[in-house]
Amino acid sequence: MAKAKGNSRVNPTAGGEGFWDRPALMNLASDLLFLAAGVLLAWAGAMALQRLPVLPLKQLVVTSSLDNVSRAQIEHTARTAISGNFFTVNLEFAQAAFEKLPWVRRVDLRRRWPDGLELNVEEHQAVARWTSLEGEARLVNSRGEVFVATTKAPLPSFSGPEGSSPRVLARYQEFAEGLATIGRKPATVHLSAREAWQIKLDDGVVLELGRDQPKAPLAERLTRFTTHYATAKARLQTVGVVDMRYPNGFALRASKS
Repeated sequence: MAKAKGNSRVNPTAGGEGFWDRPALMNLASDLLFLAAGVLLAWAGAMALQRLPVLPLKQLVVTSSLDNVSRAQIEHTARTAISGNFFTVNLEFAQAAFEKLPWVRRVDLRRRWPDGLELNVEEHQAVARWTSLEGEARLVNSRGEVFVATTKAPLPSFSGPEGSSPRVLARYQEFAEGLATIGRKPATVHLSAREAWQIKLDDGVVLELGRDQPKAPLAERLTRFTTHYATAKARLQTVGVVDMRYPNGFALRASKS
């Protein structure tokens, strides 16, 4: 019978130490467990704090004077968009709700210790009515931005392609400055899809300026009109349209009325 040539044993830890024999690895695992426990504890505390009547919100302080946004609009938005307590209120959500109100351009909403919120509202300052070529009536603010709102205030009217309101406002300011020399104001300013400009004055005269060109800029045409306006007005008792698209002069058409 053959005999075994010696005993063979297998060491389960051969080739490296086990987990329990590696202090550095155990410390790392311990740190991770403590970190996870801390995160869970913080989350549980936040959830508990949200449910407890701790530092409830009692007041909303409006720090800006409002001309077009009503107190009723502010109160309704506050009731529907503000929830939670001093710590848990979602400021971004509430701020976005206030900025959806008509006439509101921008809102700054902050916590006010210990039980309130502070609301600062920047309103649109309307300078003109805006009608795009698609026909939707809106308003233009002092920055040339179009916004949806209504007003009974007497304002000039702008129209043009969508997105052209800043350009129209800038031209309106130039036209108003030039026409002030003859005591007139632009009542309407229109920019066509082909980049042609038209002005209707406050006395009903329509001024066809055409397209702005390097050799015949709009400012030059407007100056030519204001220089000869008194003479043209005297020759035609009622001027309807003044066509300034000629290189060195202009044509007059009497009003149909």
